Amino acid sequence: MEKLARQQVQALTPYLSARRIGGSGDVWLNANESPFNNEYQLTLNNLNRYSECQPKALIEAYSAYAGVKPEQTLTSRGADEGIELLIRAFCEAGQDSILYCPPTYGMYSISAETIGVERKIVPLTSDWQLDLPNIEANLESVKLVFVCSPNNPTGNLVKREDILTLLEMTKDKAIVVMDEAYIDFCPEASTVDLLAQYPNLAILRTLSKAFALAGLRCGFTLANEELINVLLKVIAPYPVPVPVTEIAVQTLSEQGLVRAKQQVAELNQNRAYLAQGLAALEGVTVYPGWGNYILVQFIDGDQVFKSAWDNGIILRNSPIENCVRISVGNQQECEKTLAFIQSALEATAA
Repeated sequence: MEKLARQQVQALTPYLSARRIGGSGDVWLNANESPFNNEYQLTLNNLNRYSECQPKALIEAYSAYAGVKPEQTLTSRGADEGIELLIRAFCEAGQDSILYCPPTYGMYSISAETIGVERKIVPLTSDWQLDLPNIEANLESVKLVFVCSPNNPTGNLVKREDILTLLEMTKDKAIVVMDEAYIDFCPEASTVDLLAQYPNLAILRTLSKAFALAGLRCGFTLANEELINVLLKVIAPYPVPVPVTEIAVQTLSEQGLVRAKQQVAELNQNRAYLAQGLAALEGVTVYPGWGNYILVQFIDGDQVFKSAWDNGIILRNSPIENCVRISVGNQQECEKTLAFIQSALEATAA
């Protein structure tokens, strides 16, 4: 069967998600999930009918939350499907390219490779900002430029002035895709206000993080109406299951939004606690972060990761040397993780 697969698929290394990597323990801080397990009510009385392609109630609820028009909003099976839709809709296999800037989210590359679209890589600068001169020098054949802010795994925000420069640079040439999966933890940094000025801007959003619905698989693409209409040509006919719509509409209700805001505030407090505690340890560098995770550099990051793993605290290894990404959990999880790392480092130093 392997030989029957397309050549690109035969050579493909699948994205190693947190669940594929696995682990066994009682503290899971490896997937940037929310620790809150909220309850919802389902009617489940219309499952014999297909769902709408773009459920009106869901589109209206999220567009109101995001501050855009319903016709500027598309919902999909997580932001991951939004990535794939954009590549499928705008890139010719074997002809066009995407451009992305590592270290960053891995699915931009995987989605392009799966479809047979070339990938151009322009690494972030030493302070994890866009290398604009090198991006400009590599724009030939590029249709999509992916920018993640807050960036995963580094946690930093991309400078707004650089995003504006990039949008001007790519006018009538390429679409800038802002991945705002973590923007709900710092909504003031969103680029949604730029949609009115830049038709070559698309924004990816999700309910997985701040809304504690990682298992629901519900994401959104925000863009001008013309771009959304192109995506509607390639999306599956029934992309959003009926129960997904019911739950998502509840979480985007007035009561649900109040709860999400409270939970985000608590997670931001826990992030500050965890960052401050880790930064006080000798030989530890904590990088400023604006999502529900922090990037931490140790003298021996692999050892810290393995030691925590062996003790049931599941963190996420980073491609950045000696760095570990730690999701922000509830207060008890953060306290347990901080205490374990402190004791592990003290034992190593003894």
